[in-house]
Amino acid sequence: ALSNHYFSETVHAIETECARHGIMMLFVDTHDDPEQELHVVKALHHRRVDGILLAPSSDPQHAALDYLQANAIPTVLVDRMAPGGFDQVGVENLQSTRELVAHLIGHGHRRIGMIAGHRGLSTTEERIEGYRQALADAGLAYDDALLVNGESNSESARLAAQQLLVLTAPPSAIMAANNLMTIGAMHALRDAKIAVPEQIALVGFDDFDWADFFLPRLSVIAQPVQALGERAVQLLLQRIDSPEGPRQAERLSATLRLRNSCGCP
Repeated sequence: ALSNHYFSETVHAIETECARHGIMMLFVDTHDDPEQELHVVKALHHRRVDGILLAPSSDPQHAALDYLQANAIPTVLVDRMAPGGFDQVGVENLQSTRELVAHLIGHGHRRIGMIAGHRGLSTTEERIEGYRQALADAGLAYDDALLVNGESNSESARLAAQQLLVLTAPPSAIMAANNLMTIGAMHALRDAKIAVPEQIALVGFDDFDWADFFLPRLSVIAQPVQALGERAVQLLLQRIDSPEGPRQAERLSATLRLRNSCGCP
């Protein structure tokens, strides 16, 4: 959804790359609704578009993906990956999350909460796996109470952070799995008058324009938004030109940007 700064930046990068190739882009927001997603895919197909870039929803039935395959529509999945059959480009979620959580462990944190995104999305599941692997690497037990669902939006994340704060043994650090949820967690901490990072550390997935201007400055994983959009368009053009060629699945590296909210000076 364009309410998420990460996706609006991705769309801008896609639009810029399309313009560079002389391509007109049509944009539709499915709001992560599987029914709307299928409706949009069918509508674009009926309008004879040359190809489709899709950030798939968490639909367990994969109705839109099945339709795209059945009708041999040139398609590239963007950001959110899916098993086989499609060209796709996304970010290395698991390892980058693992590194960020390991950084918190390196600061001495042993109870680390995670505010996860909407379940069923590949990005959510990969980031959860990175969190769990970092704990295992350090010999720390996974505690189900420390993993809460922020539904990928700010208000749900605020409520999820409150859940963590009222635990009998609350976390000493929190990782939020996207930019909107980081903001929601910050609201919860400020409402509770908890100082970051003095009383609790806070880190997030996604950099955004004002993350460096918060007090404290936010430590985050920055995604290569420009490269993601450019590569998605390039893969789609290749697929349109060569419908039968082998499918490509690519992962782009993310970058740790360590500022103050994690406890770094």
